[in-house]
This record gives sequence, structure tokens and C-alpha cells, in this order.
Amino acid sequence: MKYNFDEIIDRRPTLAKKYEGMQGEFGRTDLFPMWIADMDFKAPDCIVKPLVERVQHGIYGYTVAPDSYWQSIIDWQKAEHNWDIKREEMTFANGGIRAEAYVLFHFTKPGDYVLAQPPVYKPFITKPEANGRKVLMNPLKFVDGHYEMDFDDLENKLRQYRPKLMILCNPHNPMGHVWRKVDLQRVALLCKHYGTLIMADELHADMPIFGNNYTPFATVSEEARNNCIVLTAPSKTFNIAGIIASTFVVPNPKIRESFYEMLEVNEFSDSYFMACIATEMAYRYGKEWRDQMLKYVEGNVDYACEYLEKYVPAIKPVRPMCSYVLWLDCSGISTNHDEVLNFFLDKAHVAMNNGIGYGPGGECHVRMNLGTPRANVEHGLELIRKAYEQLK
Repeated sequence: MKYNFDEIIDRRPTLAKKYEGMQGEFGRTDLFPMWIADMDFKAPDCIVKPLVERVQHGIYGYTVAPDSYWQSIIDWQKAEHNWDIKREEMTFANGGIRAEAYVLFHFTKPGDYVLAQPPVYKPFITKPEANGRKVLMNPLKFVDGHYEMDFDDLENKLRQYRPKLMILCNPHNPMGHVWRKVDLQRVALLCKHYGTLIMADELHADMPIFGNNYTPFATVSEEARNNCIVLTAPSKTFNIAGIIASTFVVPNPKIRESFYEMLEVNEFSDSYFMACIATEMAYRYGKEWRDQMLKYVEGNVDYACEYLEKYVPAIKPVRPMCSYVLWLDCSGISTNHDEVLNFFLDKAHVAMNNGIGYGPGGECHVRMNLGTPRANVEHGLELIRKAYEQLK
């Protein structure tokens, strides 16, 4: 089946955050939205039709996750990533940020250090801070057009502060970087040596592009497998983030047992029918849609990078290895971050994610969402080009 990713679908009647959230995020609504990380593509029919049929049943009482739901996750991870997961290693997680909070509350206490690698997804910094933890920064290095981990700084921070938890973004958001197996192995060795538990957020894992390959953290070594909590989900890949369906995978029973017991007794790991249906249908029947969507996104990335190079050379994109977001270095516009934001908001009238929110290294950067029909990409870039010409 050939899917149409050029279709423009009006999301305004659906209370979509990318529209309804602009006032709260930017203080205005007269902006063209290219910010929040969900897509403007309709989810595949293999997900939509079963959900519609279930809703039409008319009774929405308590439900349990069927065995086929768990098996679909196991089968997908094995087929796509050669990752063998056992049923007892998994439990339901109702979302990404909530899942992070559960890990924080169970494995750390106020005053403990939590390590993050900025520039990184904003809640990995703000949520620990808001809950009284101390965020330890291990900034990434930008080398020859791509990002690398600073292992000397990482080991120094682990040795000096002994953080209870490291939040690993694999693949890394906001620049869509896919970590090499050797890098993940080194992280695992260091954290094991210094007694730091790793939570690997792998929500973008099923969207590698341009021939890149993601490696599940839990598969890289025994040190990784025995010292990690992995969070995975179909939400970003199949554009079902609003359904809130994630999965914890914890291979080590010594870590898993008390954590899963806490989730269970507080009913944090109770699943619900929409999540179970959407997840199972995505993993069983959504691969063709996913593959075509990624090819379309590759075309958007190529188009955006070539357009900026030709018409707005002051903005330097970091070509992603994964996902549909594009990290833009705007220091050629201005080395003052407020002036960069003013350029996009007041001159181009385009809403993109503020790089400052991603921590050190996010200055004079923004994140652009390319998970949208090509016409929207063209329109957003045209607004940026016109603003740039006026700036010159």
C-alpha cells in the first residue's frame, strides 16, 4: 500500500498542543508551528480501524493487557533490533515523563545527583530539578559536524559526585544522534564501576534514517544489561503519543523486583485498552507505514538542509541520524540567544523549540519538526528565508 504523507490534515479541532499550546509556550498564537515533537501524519489504518471498532463497542470498563500485547513487543524488538526480551522483564508505563518520574522517586531521593548529557530533551533536566534532585551536567562535544560524548568529563563527574542515576538518551534528542555500540559499552562500564544506575530513554529508537542503525542499550554488554532501566514505546514512531503507551524493560531482577512492585501496588503499571490496541497493531502491522514514513522524512531532511544552505547559510543544520527533528545552529544569525528567538518569533513568525531548554550547548539553537507534509516544510522555510533577507 502506498501511503500519502503529503495530505494536509487540519489538527486544530482536535485540541492539538502544537496549536493550543502556543499561547502558553510562546505568549502568542500568530506563529507557524514547527515545534513540538509529534507528526502531522495520520496514524496507519492498522491502528485507526481497530481503535474505532473498539470505541464503537460502547462499553469502556476495566480491561487487562492480553498476552498478545506483550508478545507483539517481544516480536518487534527481536525482528527489528535483535533484542531478546522476556515477558517478566516488562511492565506497562503510562508515558515517558511520568515514567522518568517513577524512576526518580524510586531510585533517588532529594539531594541526590542525577546525570544528564546536554543539549538534551528538556525534562531530563527540569524534572529532576523540580523534584529536589541535583542535575549533574556532562555536556556533549560538537566535533566535525556531529556530537560525541565527553568521556573524560563523564568519568570525572561519576568519580567525584557518584550520581545515583544517569539518564541516557538513545538515540539522542534533540539532534537525532545514534550512539555507537562502543560508546554505549563505555558508558555501561563507567556507570557500573561507579555505582550509577542508567535509565535509557529509547523512545525514538524505531526511526533511524539514512542507513543508520540504533543499538538497544541493554544489548551492548553484560554491564549494560545488569545495570539499566529501558523505556521504549511506539508513540513517536507511529504518531500515537497522545494515547500514552510505553514499556519499561528491566533485565536485572535485583533492580526490577522492588521497582515493579512499587508500580503495581500504586497501580502505576495498569494498562488500558486504547494503549494495548494501538501498541499491538503498530508492532504487528505497522512496519510498512513506518518504513514509508521514514523515507518521506529523509526527503524532508534533505530538502530543509539544501534549502538552508542555499538561501539561509547563517543557519547550520545538524543532519540527524534518527527521527524527524532537525537541530539548527543559528549563531550565524546572532550570538545573542534572545536575538535568535526574536528572529524566529517576531520576524519569521515560526514557532520552534527553544534551544536554551535543552541545557548547556543549546544556546543560539532551535529544534525544527520535519514530521509534516512537504508543503508545510516549504512554507516554514520560506518564512525563514524572507525574514533572513530582511535581516541582511
